[in-house]
Amino acid sequence: MSKLPRFPRFALSAATLAAIALSASPIAHAQSARDYISIVGSSTVYPFTTAVAEQFGRQGKFKTPKVESTGTGGGIKLFCNGVGPQHPDVANASRRMNAGEFDSCKKAGVTDIVEIKVGYDGVVLAESKKAKPLAVTRKQVYLALAKQIPDPSNPTVLINNPYKTWKDIDNSLPALKIEVLGPPPTSGTRDSFAELYMEAGCRTYPWLNTLRSQDEKRFKRICHTVREDGGYVEAGENDNLIVQKLQTNVGSLGIFGYSYLEENSGALRGTMVDGVEPTFETISSAKYPASRPLFIYVKKAHVGVIPGIKEFLGEYVSEKALGGEGYLANRGLIPPTKSEIGDVRKAAVALPSFTP
Repeated sequence: MSKLPRFPRFALSAATLAAIALSASPIAHAQSARDYISIVGSSTVYPFTTAVAEQFGRQGKFKTPKVESTGTGGGIKLFCNGVGPQHPDVANASRRMNAGEFDSCKKAGVTDIVEIKVGYDGVVLAESKKAKPLAVTRKQVYLALAKQIPDPSNPTVLINNPYKTWKDIDNSLPALKIEVLGPPPTSGTRDSFAELYMEAGCRTYPWLNTLRSQDEKRFKRICHTVREDGGYVEAGENDNLIVQKLQTNVGSLGIFGYSYLEENSGALRGTMVDGVEPTFETISSAKYPASRPLFIYVKKAHVGVIPGIKEFLGEYVSEKALGGEGYLANRGLIPPTKSEIGDVRKAAVALPSFTP
């Protein structure tokens, strides 16, 4: 009787160990665990990324990505929690990732991140078309919403905000109750509003402007902290909820990205700020004082493992999506400038590593 061939024990053992090690790796196992792209983050970027995801899914080669609106801060936190199928692949952001968030990513093993600027947006104040048009300055917005403001009789001393109506701030403004509906602290729009409106108004006071370079933490505490007596109303991460409330709370103002104003232009109008109306043209030309860039962040370790990430990015930066006449512009996104678009497309292909 012939004997069965004997296989080298070491070779078999090594192969078995390699297979075990491969299956034990969370990112190597990702393809079998999840066959769609997971995206979280900014409510402002959400409608643009959703439009790209739907278009991408219709092509039939890959599943439609799952897009969730969690706010910029919340989305980046989820994104930075780790590598593997249980963690998102992409984060939408209405501001740039900061150094603290980047460090949190690195501590959790998310060491290689790609930043892609997808366009621009304006942080707008808006009101119901049923209300009488309001025009304000950023200084007046700061005085309306800050928890503490300089004493009118002694501007170097801070007092609790006493203003109840816009007319209390300036006689040229109407005697309307101050009520501004806006996003919570986890929102990138809230961060941008604090910088583009509150800080700008705060810095019109010379001593506060000087404080910025002397004690930045105190400066931000004074200039960013909003009142808690009903003048500022946190309306959650859902910008559509603010839109709905403005249509019933005539006389109130809302804070959100320009795209939501564009989508609801039949019922709402943009409030003029520092003499400039928020429009596609004023935001794209940076004439509007509260313009800002928008980003998506990609987890490089998931590229090539979770199906379709590179192809999804290709769709996002394509001419039909991100071009001047593309479907994202029709949704209210201000596309990157002609001088920028080449770099944006290179980033989507080359996936260069990001440093804050």
